[in-house]
Amino acid sequence: MKNWIYAILSNRMVLWLILIINIFGTIYGYYWYKGQLEITPLQFILFVPDSPTASLFFVIALAGIMMGRNFGLFEALAVVSLFKYGIWAVVMNLFSFIVDGSFSLIALMLILSHAAMALEGLLFAPFFRVKPWHLVTAAIILVHNEIIDYVFGMMPTYSVLYLYMDEIGYFTFWLSILSIGVGYLATVWDKRTIYTLPSR
Repeated sequence: MKNWIYAILSNRMVLWLILIINIFGTIYGYYWYKGQLEITPLQFILFVPDSPTASLFFVIALAGIMMGRNFGLFEALAVVSLFKYGIWAVVMNLFSFIVDGSFSLIALMLILSHAAMALEGLLFAPFFRVKPWHLVTAAIILVHNEIIDYVFGMMPTYSVLYLYMDEIGYFTFWLSILSIGVGYLATVWDKRTIYTLPSR
């Protein structure tokens, strides 16, 4: 089963399709944050659009392996941030439904696309070559971004969820720790699965 999946993921046409989907998803993600970015203080701009930035890390990492190169820091950032923000968005959209009972096609799209984000980082991790310092740097960036969100109030806006910012911040902290652990197992652990993309 695993070999069959990676035979598909090693196909250049499939890689190009995934790359293009992620490029357009990244662009749409930044557009989705347009309203919040317009009222965000300049010094926090880089830290607000979490999911599209995670997707951008993956685009750079995937483009690298398609060119026969490994950008270890971007690969580490991609794995931990795709997992964190993918899971986070799924949970927040479900939580939003529980709190105010609202659910829409957009919410469903966000749940499915972010679940795919969390999965794709893990699926491509065997192609990545991450060194411990890459993961440590990615972990620092991940936690620093969380401080910006919940200490300085730059958390993504989700309906009435601002009423639960303390609880969400606590959940997000432990999700970050989980994401770093998952990143370690997927990219640094010496028993991890490793694949090499075939040359052209």
